[in-house]
Amino acid sequence: MDRSAYADLLTRQSGVVSRRQLTGLGVEPHDLQRHIRRRDLTRVHAGVFVDHTGPLTWLQRSWVGVQIAWPAALSHDSALRAADGPGRHGRDEALIHVAVDRDRAVRVPSGYALHRLAGFEAKVQWNASPPRVRVEEALLDVAAHARDDLAAIAVLADAVQARRTVPARIRKALSARARIPRRDFMEGVLTDVQDGTCSVLEHGYLSLVEKPHALPTGRRQVRDSTRGPVLRDVVYVPFDQVVELDGRMFHDTAAQRDADLDRDLDAALSGQSTVRLGWGQVYGRPCATAVRVGALLTARGWAGQLTACPRCPDTWRLAG
Repeated sequence: MDRSAYADLLTRQSGVVSRRQLTGLGVEPHDLQRHIRRRDLTRVHAGVFVDHTGPLTWLQRSWVGVQIAWPAALSHDSALRAADGPGRHGRDEALIHVAVDRDRAVRVPSGYALHRLAGFEAKVQWNASPPRVRVEEALLDVAAHARDDLAAIAVLADAVQARRTVPARIRKALSARARIPRRDFMEGVLTDVQDGTCSVLEHGYLSLVEKPHALPTGRRQVRDSTRGPVLRDVVYVPFDQVVELDGRMFHDTAAQRDADLDRDLDAALSGQSTVRLGWGQVYGRPCATAVRVGALLTARGWAGQLTACPRCPDTWRLAG
């Protein structure tokens, strides 16, 4: 046995190794049995071993799944978890998602979900550790089957905001899919994200408040250097009206809140009015919010007319 190659393999695969790999390194059956008796290796599944006797980490469980179904790769939420690395909250670590080629018949044990993918070989980053479906493909799979549209938006927008990918790459992967749920919806979300709408709340303001009620089109992510380089969410430039969308995901500390108030004060000094909208105004009461924003813009010189959307025929009374 090539001991150096053996040690390198265990290091690269977080201590997980398959019988197939051991055979390739020249390990004979009786050598494998000796490793098991000495507890140098512990069997975790038929033909898959780990180099300790304790509980498995998430990464080790992922390697086990990939080796069980080999050739295989992490997919869906597990591929995104692997790309994020440890420490990112919001990922379901109880279930490991593993993908194989569409034409293969494979069974995986409890704790694993198997997915059969068309064009499997081209969708996988084989040099990743463990091998995983490319970020764009995994994002589409997760967003397409999200519990609702809001969750689907979050999957796509958060990935772009975190700079794990760009809308053009996701759109290219989407165009290559023959069939996928939410295709038209995701196309629209990606268009908005590419135009500068980089959060679920921003997308909601655009698609639920501004567009359907015929408010003027605001400029997104406007750079303002009054107090260092900052980006304002939406600015109605001709009317000196700023709309800041505050989801409280990135404004949780007293210092951050203080910085927000300073920004609003600076905007006022330059003649701009600032309003801050949250989840309730955008997703809970979008039509009433449109009426109020329209009133603000009218007071600042907008001569346009609000349009009622199918959701809000009775909200116009709020304008008075």
